[in-house]
Parts: sequence; C-alpha cells; structure tokens
Amino acid sequence: MGLKSKIKKIIPARLISFYHLFLAFLAGVFYRWPTKKMITVGITGTKGKTSAANFIWSVLNSNGIKAGIIGTAQIRIGDVEIPNKYHMTMPGRFVLQKYLKKMADAGCEYCVIETTSQGLAQWRHFGIFYDIAIFTNLTPEHLESHGGFENYKKSKGKLFSSLARGGQKTIGGKKIEKTIIANFDSPHKNYFLDFPADKKITYGLIGGDFAARDVKNTAGDLEFFIGPEKYDLNVLGRFNVYNALPAIIVGSLAGLPYDKIKSGLEKLKTIPGRMEKIDAGQNFYVFVDYAHERASMSAALDAAREIAETGARVIAVIGSEGGGRDKIKRSDLGEIAAKKADIVVITATDPYEEDPKKICEEIAAAAERFGKVRGENLYIIEDRRKAIAEAISFAGRNDIILVTGMGAQQSMIVGEKHIRWDDRIVVREELEKLKN
Repeated sequence: MGLKSKIKKIIPARLISFYHLFLAFLAGVFYRWPTKKMITVGITGTKGKTSAANFIWSVLNSNGIKAGIIGTAQIRIGDVEIPNKYHMTMPGRFVLQKYLKKMADAGCEYCVIETTSQGLAQWRHFGIFYDIAIFTNLTPEHLESHGGFENYKKSKGKLFSSLARGGQKTIGGKKIEKTIIANFDSPHKNYFLDFPADKKITYGLIGGDFAARDVKNTAGDLEFFIGPEKYDLNVLGRFNVYNALPAIIVGSLAGLPYDKIKSGLEKLKTIPGRMEKIDAGQNFYVFVDYAHERASMSAALDAAREIAETGARVIAVIGSEGGGRDKIKRSDLGEIAAKKADIVVITATDPYEEDPKKICEEIAAAAERFGKVRGENLYIIEDRRKAIAEAISFAGRNDIILVTGMGAQQSMIVGEKHIRWDDRIVVREELEKLKN
C-alpha cells in the first residue's frame, strides 16, 4: 500500500469529503464558473459514457454548434482533440475547470462531461452547472470504493440531484430547460427519472420515447430505425445503438432536423479506444476496446463474434486492475472470455501495488473452470506488450483480436508509477513487425 493510501485510511471520511468540496469551490471561483456560459451535458453510467459523449459532440459540432468533451479517452474543444493523460475520466477540479474555461473562451455552446461515480463522490461536479443529465446504464463496478451497489447508484444520483439546484440559465436570450435523459431498458431508470426536471426523455431498444428497432450490425457499419427514419453508424457493436440514441435526443433538443442528426452520427468514424480498429495492412482484424468489466466485456466479444466470418476465431487479450479494485470482476472476466473467445491471453492491466501474476492467475482460474486449457487456448503473459505480440502471432486470415482493458488510456500504473502506455500504439508497432 502506498503512502497516499495509508494517509487516506487514517483521516476521517468527512474531512476528506470537505477537502474535495473546498478544492472544487476554489477551482470554480478561480476560473469564474465557466459552465454558466454553456449548455452543460453530464453523462453517467457504468458503461457507454465515452461513446455517447463522442456521438453528441459529432452531431452538434458537425452541424455548426461548437461543442467540447471532457472524458476518459480525450478532451475536445471544438475540432481540437487532446488525449486525456490524467488516468481519470474526470480530472482534478482545477484541471477540469481550466478546460471548461478554455471551451467557453473558444466559443463552445455545449460542453459534454463524462461524470463518474468517483468524481461525484469527490465533489468534482461541484461548480459545474448542468442542464442535461444522461443515465446510460448501471452494473456492479467500483463497489469496494463505494461500499456496495446502492451507494454506487446513489453516487451517480448526485448528478441528477445537482441538476435542479444549479438554477435555470438563459443563453442567447433563451431559457435552457433542465432535462433528464434515461435508458428505458435499464431496471434502474426510475431512480434517475424520479429527480426533478423540466423534461424527462427515455430511449432504448425495448421501449422509450426514442426506441430503436431493426438493428443490423456488419463488419462495415451499424444501422437501425427510429420510426420510419433510418440511421447509420460507422462504428461497430450493437451496443453502440444505445450510445447513439442520447445524441439523437440532444440533437433534437438543439433544434436539428433528422437529416442533420443522421449526418452528424455518420461523420463519427472512430471513438478512441472503443472498438477502435487498428489496420496496418494485416489479413486479420484487431480492435482495441476499453471493456474492463463483465457487461462491457460480454458486449465487446459479442460484437466481435457477430462480425466474424465463418471459421474465423476470436482472440481476446484481457486483464484486470490491481490495487483492490473490484476483485470480484476478475473471475467474471475469465468466465466471459472463456465462453465467448476461442483463445484467451491474460496480461497485466494497471496492477498498481498488487502482484500482476496473482491478478492474472485469478482470471485464469475462472477461465479454466469454464473449459479453457493452458497452453492450448489459454495463456498467461504478464508483460502486456509480449501478450499483444503473442495474440498477433496466433492470428490467421480473418481472425479477430480484441485487446481489452485499457482502451485509449495514456499510461499504465505499476506500483505508484505512471508508465507511458497506449494499447493502440503498441498494437500498431507489433503489427508493423510482421512486415519485416
């Protein structure tokens, strides 16, 4: 355990909470509350936040409505993209407010903020005046840090309780209505819809105000209908329909017609680290995805299997964070990968102070319980680069490699050190070696 973790254990939780709140207040004062000048969209949920944020940005920005993003993969200010190097979806309060001010100064009309449960628990949302709150979904994650699933859900609820307290803005002579957008298909939707708001809008595949149907997923694109209107996405994975629906709603609220929204969705070709295709001319497919818990891993492997040609294999590179973070999901990841991938390569993913071999063995034990055999279709390679290289060596024509767990993260945490790392760069470097 590092010094920082030891200090946290001896300081009362209330004092730590006050410290976070005080920092957020100071940051807001210092940067003069920039979100008062923009329509501010907060997205929370276990998964889908980054993809939903990028779809919203694309719909708005490609139609002349300048927008910014602060999220896991990147920070966008209009067309300018900056990798998120902070290893946190919501950076520290001063960094957060600094970038929000840059957005306001650059003339952004909208800002979209991936708003995490941990960020909310640490008051990073304080001083951000939200107008639209989006709930994507809720599955167990970060339960140890929150003290259980109900506390995890309540932490996310803080975004929605802050919606009304922020007061109504008038921007460009127009009053901005407080709006909740929620996934109709989630069993937890009513909790988030019960918070006060001027408008409440739902979406889903099963039902909702914006209900998608006739979803068709191919290796090239994804299509679906809402009523008679057809939409096309240039990103893979059936789950991305859920991620695109909030963008359709936000675009509609912004007054954009169907054809403009459709065009805006189609213009988004890549979401950093989300089923991101890496092509170096090889005769098989490689995708990098952030999937790091049961639901997202299952969805990513389902997407890979759905687009796989007859006879093609799915090769999964998986791992799980250390430092006591959601240890229970290690067996979940091993189980899902064993069931849905033909070959599983287990490796290090942000081990923190924990022994990476121990983490890998816990995942492997679950994979073995569900039929995988070491040395045949199950491999443990602690060195992440070597693991990726080994997965590439297994691939034949039309096979699909899915490298999961880190997505577009810019570093790996080993002990208390941040080691520069980007799965996409490493994959590309290893693929280039095939040409030599």
